[in-house]
Amino acid sequence: MTNTKQPAKTTTNENEGEGNRTAARNYNESQRAFVDAGKVDEAAESARDALEGDEAGELERAEQLGKSKARR
Repeated sequence: MTNTKQPAKTTTNENEGEGNRTAARNYNESQRAFVDAGKVDEAAESARDALEGDEAGELERAEQLGKSKARR
């Protein structure tokens, strides 16, 4: 007798729906790699410089634009 059951799909492109464990795992791994690479302080300094420097006005406008399109 042959087994007519199809094996479960294991493709990485399968939609896992809300609570996607694969996406969460990939995100967590990439964040851990970022921290382990020692890039946090450099990124934080760059962000502070942008908020306090010439880019501040542009960043403020971008934030307001984003907020204006958000659902309420």
